[in-house]
Amino acid sequence: MAEIIQERIEDRIPELEQLERIGLFSHAEIKAIIKKASDLEYKIQRRTLLKEDFINYVQYEINLLELIKRRRARIKYSFKRDEIEHSIVHRVQGIFGRASAKWKDDVQLWLSYIVFCKKWGTRAHLSKIFSAMLAIHSNKPALWIMAAKWEMEDQLSSESARQLFLRALRFHPECPKLYQEYFRMELMHAEKLRKEKQEFEKAAMDMGNFDHPEEILKGELARIVYKNSVSKIKSAEFHVSLLSIAQLFEFAKDLQKEIYDDLQALHTDDPLTWDYVARRELEIESQPGGEQPVSKQAKAVEVGRREERCCAVYEEAVKTLPTEAMWKCYINFCLERFSKKTSSVPLRGQRLERTMLAFRKAHDLKLLSEVQYKQWIDLLLRKDLFTEALQVAEAGTELFKDSAAMWQMKLQVLVGTKSPDIAMHFEEALAHLKPQVCLPLWISWAEWTEGAKTQEDTEAVFKKAILAVTGASSITLKEKYLDWAYRSGGYKKARAVFKSLQESRPFSVDFFRKMIEFEKEQESCKMASLREYYERALREFGSTDSDLWMDYIKEELSHPFGRPENCGQIYWRAMKMLQGQSAELFVAKHAMHQAGH
Repeated sequence: MAEIIQERIEDRIPELEQLERIGLFSHAEIKAIIKKASDLEYKIQRRTLLKEDFINYVQYEINLLELIKRRRARIKYSFKRDEIEHSIVHRVQGIFGRASAKWKDDVQLWLSYIVFCKKWGTRAHLSKIFSAMLAIHSNKPALWIMAAKWEMEDQLSSESARQLFLRALRFHPECPKLYQEYFRMELMHAEKLRKEKQEFEKAAMDMGNFDHPEEILKGELARIVYKNSVSKIKSAEFHVSLLSIAQLFEFAKDLQKEIYDDLQALHTDDPLTWDYVARRELEIESQPGGEQPVSKQAKAVEVGRREERCCAVYEEAVKTLPTEAMWKCYINFCLERFSKKTSSVPLRGQRLERTMLAFRKAHDLKLLSEVQYKQWIDLLLRKDLFTEALQVAEAGTELFKDSAAMWQMKLQVLVGTKSPDIAMHFEEALAHLKPQVCLPLWISWAEWTEGAKTQEDTEAVFKKAILAVTGASSITLKEKYLDWAYRSGGYKKARAVFKSLQESRPFSVDFFRKMIEFEKEQESCKMASLREYYERALREFGSTDSDLWMDYIKEELSHPFGRPENCGQIYWRAMKMLQGQSAELFVAKHAMHQAGH
C-alpha cells in the first residue's frame, strides 16, 4: 500500500512544482499539501473503505481548485492550466469513479460527480457518467430527465435526448413526468429548427443540408408523443398539463386546438376538464380583433362579461356533472374572483351575488363539503349577514355532527349574534363530539366566559375541561388555565391553580416556566418558591432539558437569597439525569457560563 501511495504522491510532483514556480503557493504550503494528500491517500487505500474518506478527499481537492482560481485572479496569471488544474480535475474524477463504483446505490454521490464535471469543464466525460448511473438507477425517471435535458440544452443534441427519453419510456411506460418533458423537448426542438430556418432565410443564405420536412417544423414529432402518451395515461390532469406546455409555443396553435378538443371529448366526466374550459373564457376577448377598453369602467365591464361566460360554462357543468367535486370547482372560481381587488362597485357586487348564489344552489342539492360550509359562513360573517350565517352554520352542523371545526364555526356565529343561551350551545356541541377533538371548543368557551361572564363561571369551565380533556391535548389547556388565573387573580390565584394541577400529568416545560416567571415578577420573589418550581419541573423534564438545569444554577447564583454552594450538587444531579447529547450540551453551556460568556 505504501508503494501505491508513494507513486500517487510522486504523480503530483509536476503540478506542485508548477504551483510553486509561478508563485501561486509557497514552499511551506506545498509541503502542507503533500502531507494532507498523503493522509487522504492512506485513508482511501486501506482495506476497510469508508465513503466519508472519499468525500473528504474530493472536497479537499475542490477547495484546492477554488483556492488556485482565486490566487490566479489576484496575480492575473492564467497559464499552465493543463499542468495544474487539469491534473487535479482528472484526479478528482478518478476518486469519484472509485467511490461511485463502490457505492453504486448512492444517488447523491452520482449527482455530486455530475455537478463537479459540469463546473470544472469536463463535459465530454458526462455522457459516460450518465450512462453508468442510468444503468444502475434506471428505476428513477428524474435521472433520465436530467440526462436528456443535459443532452438537449448543454450538448445541443436533440437526437441523443430523444433516444434517452425513448429508453426511459421502455422502463416507465406510464410515467406522466417523462411524457411531459419528452413532449416539451420535441416542441423546443421544432422551435429551434424554425428559428434556424428564419435566420437562413433572413440572411438569404443557401439552406444546404437544412431541409427538414414541414411536418417536423410544425411539431409533428411532439404530436406523436402526445398521441402515444394520452393512449397510455388516461387522466384529465395529465391532458391539461400537456396543453399548458403546448401553449408556451406560439407556432403550435393547431396542436393546442387538437389537444383542447380531445380534452373535451375524452374527459367530459372529469370536473377538471370543465374547470379548465370555463377558466379559459377569461383569456378570450369579447370582441376578437376589436379595440381594447381604455377606461377603468370599460375594463371592469369587459372583465364582468368574461366572468359571466365562465359562470355560464360552470352552470352547464354542474347540470351535466352534478357532483360535489364539480361544485367545488365552481365555488372556488367564484371565491377567487371575489377576492380580486377592483375599484368597480358593480363588478364587486356581481361577484358577491354569483358566489352567494353558487353556495345556495350547492347547499340545496346537498353537494357542499365541510370546507365549503366554513368558507360560506366566513364570507357571510365578513358581510355582517349574521342571520343567514347562523342558518348555514346550523345546516352544516346537522350534516357534519362529528366535526369540531363545524361546531366551532356555529359557536363563533352565536357569539357574534350575542345569543343569550351560548353556554347551552357549547354543552350541546361537546355532547356530540368525541372528547379528544374538543380542546378548541373548551378554550373558546373559557375565552367567551372571560369576556361575558364572571370569574367563577370561567373557572367552572376550566375545571370541567380539565376533567374532560386528557392526554397530550390537556397540556395546552393547563397552560391556558394558569395564564387566566394570573390575569384574573394575580400570583395568589395562579399558585392555587398550579397546586391543584401539579400532579395532573402530562405537563409542558412552559407550564413550570410560567410559574417561575410569575414568581420573579413579584416584589418579594421567594427563592424557596423558585426552588419548588424548578424541582417539580426537573422531576418531569430533568432527563432531557439541559436549559432547566442551567437556569436553576444561574438562579442560585444571582438571587439575593440563593445558595451558590448548592450549584455543585445541582451540576452532579444534572450529569446523572441527562442522557446522551443533552448531557454534552449541558457540559458545554456550563463551561461557557463559568468562563463568563
